[in-house]
Amino acid sequence: MSRKLLVVGNWKMNLTAAQGVQLMQGLDDFFRGSDNVEVVVAPPFTAIHSVATVIDFDKMRIGLGAQNMYWEDVGAYTGEISPTMLKAARVNYVILGHSERREYFDEDDVVVSKKLRAALKNDLLPILCCGESLEVREDEETLEYIEEQIRAGLKGVNVTDMSKVTIAYEPIWAIGTGKVATPRMAEEVCAHIRHVIDDMFGLESVAAQTRILYGGSVKGDNAELIFAEPNIDGALVGGAAISADSFIPIIAAAMR
Repeated sequence: MSRKLLVVGNWKMNLTAAQGVQLMQGLDDFFRGSDNVEVVVAPPFTAIHSVATVIDFDKMRIGLGAQNMYWEDVGAYTGEISPTMLKAARVNYVILGHSERREYFDEDDVVVSKKLRAALKNDLLPILCCGESLEVREDEETLEYIEEQIRAGLKGVNVTDMSKVTIAYEPIWAIGTGKVATPRMAEEVCAHIRHVIDDMFGLESVAAQTRILYGGSVKGDNAELIFAEPNIDGALVGGAAISADSFIPIIAAAMR
């Protein structure tokens, strides 16, 4: 089954609204849409409205994502953003369970699963992140660790909803460190993720249609080799996504 490549730019806690607009204008000069590649940007909450306005005004074929959300629609949850708020802000995708949320804000698999099911209920497209620490990899427990994250994160998700879910594998030891898993290392884990999905849902078609991204120091000079792997369907890009000069080569690699 053919899967359209997906390149997601996670801006993290970078760029003001004005800077985000400037970045989008830089992307607009290059990317006018593609039949075989989908591009999404995930700005900070404060820049979402401005970025959405640029996308709409310039008729850009770029999707809009959020970096996180809470699982309740409304309520006394100071500082949180609900899925209904994201929908109203014209957001399509939401990144959930990123390693930085797990590490710095103590999000566990139970919390991630609740968020994922809330996203699906509100017609948002969740990007479920998973990844291992250097200690787990050195102990040769990567596949078991990732499988546990996937099974817990997808708990309660049905076959129909799986068509809306994207998985992003990001080895924690490769995020922002300049280190990168070799294409073969990344492929091994992504292939295992697909096997786990097949086992969970009992339908080969579900696993075959699920897009699995790689993230972790993806750059223009390594993206093409990563995208060539059969079970890698794009990238979740961090640092290289906050500049048009570094993000465009990754998009170009996906388009080749």
